[in-house]
Amino acid sequence: MRWLFALVLVLLAANVIWWAWRGQPGPLWSEHAAAADAEPPAPVPVRPADAGQSTGAHPPTTAAPDPPQAPPGVPRATPVSGTSAPPSPTGPPAPNAAAPSGLVVPVQGIAPGDLADTFGDARSGERMHEALDIMAPAGTPVLAVADGHVEKLFDSERGGLTVYQFEPSGAWCYYYAHLQSYAPGLAEGQALKRGDVIGFVGSSGNADPAAPHLHFAVFALTPERQWWTGTPVNPYPLLTGAPTR
Repeated sequence: MRWLFALVLVLLAANVIWWAWRGQPGPLWSEHAAAADAEPPAPVPVRPADAGQSTGAHPPTTAAPDPPQAPPGVPRATPVSGTSAPPSPTGPPAPNAAAPSGLVVPVQGIAPGDLADTFGDARSGERMHEALDIMAPAGTPVLAVADGHVEKLFDSERGGLTVYQFEPSGAWCYYYAHLQSYAPGLAEGQALKRGDVIGFVGSSGNADPAAPHLHFAVFALTPERQWWTGTPVNPYPLLTGAPTR
């Protein structure tokens, strides 16, 4: 038995020498056993983007950009039908836009000779009046000055109940403000004929309740034809045929 014990010691010593010299397990240890004892490799994580591509998932959506705002320097207002952009009389007129003609006075019972040219009058805050004020009793019918359609119904802080009418060519906008109420059934997109009743004189917005009137303006639209952007034009000569002062 001593010779067997001596043989085991010799083999152990040989294995240690082999391991020290080669830097790997000696012949007494199986490489397969060492591999079995090794830890399995860590799984490779899958990025969400890769997962989406492999499963057909849609890419993540981004927030919609903010809607465009009207130019600064315009009073804020509460819209009638969902938009927050207040009117802004700025921007160049559409090219080759002929001046409107054949307009009727937009207040029933008022003759052209009864009008006063208030365009350009000074207003508070160094503002300039860019319209005509047509005085009339509250409830007097307000008339469409020409054919066209209702582009926008708008309830603003200063103008109160307002109507924006585009004429058929899309070059001009007619603006009616401080209305007491709209004509029954009036709606955006509605076709209008010259002389149609669209509302009634009032003092909504910042108008003096003791002085009901129609604030009537004419705007030359830009090529984009946006109801809140345009260049104000004096309505007085368009309604009376008289030269501007």
